[in-house]
Amino acid sequence: MPAQRTFNIGITCYPSVGGSGVLATALGEALASRGHDVHFISYERPFRLPTNTARLHFHPVDVNDYGLFRYPDYTLPLSVKMAEVTRDHDLDLLHVHYAVPHATAAILARAMLPPQRQPRIVTTLHGTDTTLLGHDPGYSPAIHHALRCSDAVTTVSAFLKRETDRLFPIDREIEVIHNFFSPRTPQRSRRQVREALGVGDDEVLLVHCSNLRPLKRIDLLLETVSRIQQRQSFKLLVLAGEHFAPFMPEVRRLGLEDRIIVREKVETIEEYLQAADVGIVTSETESFCLSILEAMYFACPSVATRVGGIPEVIEDRVSGVLVSPGDSTALVRAVEELIADPPLRAALGDAARSRAQALFSAQTIVPQYEALYRRVCTQR
Repeated sequence: MPAQRTFNIGITCYPSVGGSGVLATALGEALASRGHDVHFISYERPFRLPTNTARLHFHPVDVNDYGLFRYPDYTLPLSVKMAEVTRDHDLDLLHVHYAVPHATAAILARAMLPPQRQPRIVTTLHGTDTTLLGHDPGYSPAIHHALRCSDAVTTVSAFLKRETDRLFPIDREIEVIHNFFSPRTPQRSRRQVREALGVGDDEVLLVHCSNLRPLKRIDLLLETVSRIQQRQSFKLLVLAGEHFAPFMPEVRRLGLEDRIIVREKVETIEEYLQAADVGIVTSETESFCLSILEAMYFACPSVATRVGGIPEVIEDRVSGVLVSPGDSTALVRAVEELIADPPLRAALGDAARSRAQALFSAQTIVPQYEALYRRVCTQR
């Protein structure tokens, strides 16, 4: 059987803490391990991108703050760097995560190069392009243009595909390729992490992991945990992608100072997830919710709102619990049930881990991207 073709791939994503950057970085690592040369192009090194790894490269984009511009411009320097890396490393394709500004920059970069050197463009949508910017007349035409000019468009859930088709009708099929997660081996044991957090053996450790944007409904999260009857039965660990300080007045108002532990911009989330017992997701919308999948790999079931792509990740009452969005009472009841019933918690956790490994592993998802690359690169 002939060996599969390998590619020179450029990847651009937001390098900060967030699901799209985590997915893009994991994809790049997996592709490099399968023989492809992968070049990350961004204003900062993605926070989970390892150094000194074969076939994995990083090219920083210099963003200058010229007085001519009221705000620093990123799209143009990014497009120039994309064109430069494509030319110097003979890239076959640019895989960009988010339509604006990344796909927009890729399209401009392609136009800078001669026809025989132009890369194919694969755009992956993670949610904000559609669910937020897609409704903004200041961005919607640019997103539509970026999608129409891409050689392939993917979404991380069937929900997001439906929303994208509704808002941005383009003359090609959008492919659903779900998120995946490749957990790294924790350096500390579950007991060591819980001891460091001050969590007792008789306490259930709840966990919430997000970038704290308004759509994550941190207000609902705090209200929910404040209404749990057995106050001494749990602690809530917040793995925050941004500063949690703006929420501290509400924490104090609800009297939760001794129940909440915050860790900001954590790179080694695996250590904390292995120590957790129940995840809580209170979002009003989610395209997929990678943090749920990350917890599933450590047999940590989540209580989550039934919104967006979350039902594609959690099978209700089998690998987690789904409740109506915004329903604090239902959230409280579900969390209290799992706190009080360790066997149920363990059964849901085992099913969650099995589902994650069967449906959302690198072994399942990465070949789907490789097949897509082969298709678009033979369409010249």
